[in-house]
Amino acid sequence: MPTNGATGNRLLGFEQQNTLQMQKPRLHLAAVLVALPLLSPSPAVAQKRIPKLPGNDQCPLGYVNDLKQHCVSPIDYQVRPTYGKPCLSGWMNIGAGYCKKKTLGIF
Repeated sequence: MPTNGATGNRLLGFEQQNTLQMQKPRLHLAAVLVALPLLSPSPAVAQKRIPKLPGNDQCPLGYVNDLKQHCVSPIDYQVRPTYGKPCLSGWMNIGAGYCKKKTLGIF
């Protein structure tokens, strides 16, 4: 194998290219892993069991008190805490600090 400087540089360039191509899949994997928390469901997912919010001893409409710190329902409702603010459009207030997503435009 020749040891002149030009061939050595060409070989080094090839090795550098090869290394960069191997790093691209790692970068893609890292990007996917970073994006996963952003793609996870928001707090408004269908829930049969929800926690009682601070300052509320009762359960929202459609939920039954389990005599502990949670409320349960036989039906999966999509609910989210109000945090003291009005419910968003398409949601209705069901009390105890929660909003429920309207289904069929009614309730």
